[in-house]
Amino acid sequence: MNIATIIAAFFAAVLGSLGMGGGGVLLIYLTVFQNMAQLDAQGMNLLFFLPIAALSLLFHAKNKLVEWKVVLPSVLCGLIGVPVGSWIAGKLGSQLLSKAFALFLIYIGCRELFSKKQQEDPPQK
Repeated sequence: MNIATIIAAFFAAVLGSLGMGGGGVLLIYLTVFQNMAQLDAQGMNLLFFLPIAALSLLFHAKNKLVEWKVVLPSVLCGLIGVPVGSWIAGKLGSQLLSKAFALFLIYIGCRELFSKKQQEDPPQK
């Protein structure tokens, strides 16, 4: 294991503990440290996401945390949105896509830093 991988793993752990999802960390790692094109990195991220999402759905369903009436519309919108989004991403090109993703991360980071946290209601007994 080289030093860049160790440093990337350290920062991934820090970012993960701050609330940034693993997919965002994976994209940053693949594009910055592995010099992978943004579009390829996003495809790799989706490949990692699918089995994890399926496993999460299984656990949430087992614990009765899935609102099934929302699932069908969400799946249908996803089935339409994925090919449309992939087509748009292919048209934008890797360089513009990287810049758009960077702006998105900056926006999310600023929103997290400067937004007031709402207090959660205490659990009902």
